[in-house]
Amino acid sequence: MAAAGAEPGADPAAGGVRFFCTAGRGLEPFLMREVHARLEATQVEYISGKVFFTTCSDLSSMKKLKSAERLFLLIKKQLPIAASSLRKGKILNEMQRLINDDPGSWLKAISLWKKLLEQDTKGGKVSQRDTNPLKRKVEENEIVSAKKLKLEEIHRESHREDQRIRLPEDSREQGGALTRADGLQEQGLQNDLVKTADTQSQEDLTFRVSCRCSGNIGKAFTAQEAGKVVGIALMRKFGWKANLRNPHLEIFVHLSDAYSVVGIPLFRVPLASRTYIQTAGLRSTIAWAMASVAEIKAGALVLDPMCGLGTTLVEAAEEWPDVYYMGADVSDAQLRGACDNLKAAGLADKIDLLKVSVTEIPLPSQSVDVIISDIPFGKKFKLGKDIKSILEEMERVLRVGGAMVLLLSEDHHRHLRDCGGSSIPPTSQGNITDPEMRMFLNPDKRSGTSDTASPSQKASSSQCPSRVVPCGSLVPVECFKVSLGKTDAFICKYKKAPTSGPPPAGCHEPGAPPEMATLPESPRLQDSL
Repeated sequence: MAAAGAEPGADPAAGGVRFFCTAGRGLEPFLMREVHARLEATQVEYISGKVFFTTCSDLSSMKKLKSAERLFLLIKKQLPIAASSLRKGKILNEMQRLINDDPGSWLKAISLWKKLLEQDTKGGKVSQRDTNPLKRKVEENEIVSAKKLKLEEIHRESHREDQRIRLPEDSREQGGALTRADGLQEQGLQNDLVKTADTQSQEDLTFRVSCRCSGNIGKAFTAQEAGKVVGIALMRKFGWKANLRNPHLEIFVHLSDAYSVVGIPLFRVPLASRTYIQTAGLRSTIAWAMASVAEIKAGALVLDPMCGLGTTLVEAAEEWPDVYYMGADVSDAQLRGACDNLKAAGLADKIDLLKVSVTEIPLPSQSVDVIISDIPFGKKFKLGKDIKSILEEMERVLRVGGAMVLLLSEDHHRHLRDCGGSSIPPTSQGNITDPEMRMFLNPDKRSGTSDTASPSQKASSSQCPSRVVPCGSLVPVECFKVSLGKTDAFICKYKKAPTSGPPPAGCHEPGAPPEMATLPESPRLQDSL
């Protein structure tokens, strides 16, 4: 049995408040690690697509979560409505009981909601670049300078200065202005929300219900029908008024065969909608997850040889600023979009862009510390020759012991797996192969807590065994299956081994089974009910 979570009405000073975040499928372990590290969260538990936790942190700290989609104040979570064994009228009564059985929890949640927003307004908006427990400390600024000088010399020697995409010197100020404007807009929305919540009594609150139904209950009722039932019950119980366009309050309800969850969204804009990304490319949460497993350290040279709109580089530079970043692409349109994103993020002096082919990277062998890249899923990249030449060139410029993190389509992943190599199962919510990653997902192990993976985690990881070794010296470390919406993909991490001798730390000899570890126990929702 999981430890009982804090009640939604708990006093923050007396043990914390209960929240939950939504996350893309496969990103739950990244989010679990984040709430531990950033928020010092306790009583962390998960269900597919959601992570529940208790924390005393304020909203300014929770705004910094990078792998979450949305943040909610938890009102209640309970066992599912048994739609398959009940008549429609009985199901309606069960929905109404979400409100009528425990009105006190609703009143406590509304009080907490007001208090959190008031504290956030008084504290002011904290910059995304302020104190961050995940950022690496600067060791030697001279290291970064030396890397820049080295690369400048390489560019001169290769006579490719005419291909280099340079950004205006004032781009940092322009990007800062854009970010500040977005921040002020968000702050204005929050101020309006606090004023209305503060000046109105609970009876004068306006609200709307956002409902999601899945499984058997989704077959019996549409989301609109279920939302209407919950909305009428709230009006009758508390006297609130419905307002679908501009309410003071939004109520989120998810009814499934596994659970019933009710919460209040704390921000109108999802956390995954970055204020510093002007032109969206790869989903920011996926880009951040890729960078977070790449072992980026201060002074490193990080390359994205197929950078597209630069989302991955921007996410990495926002989190690990004391690093030299370089992006490359053959598309003028993509590079122009990347330039716009760098300006908006104020990162023009942190990231250099080149117009070059990924198969002809103008860098010496073993000159790059980390490679992060989203391998395009388009048809122009054939599964055989093209991807092989791409990976060979990446392998060439990566130093021995360096890390390479790739986002692969299912077709690319299957092709590389079928080429043969050592066995490495996907670690999405399951087996973790790298010691650093085990601590990444399980910071409480230091204190000796007894944590085990749930049966559903083990089942998930066993469904997709893989054998992925793209090139001779690239040794697989771990693999995460993640959702991109309509399709799935794989975040695969490799380390470059020396041509002879033992592989680098955290890697495995070809043919040898990788070391297995388990996620920290993130108790399933049903276990805590």
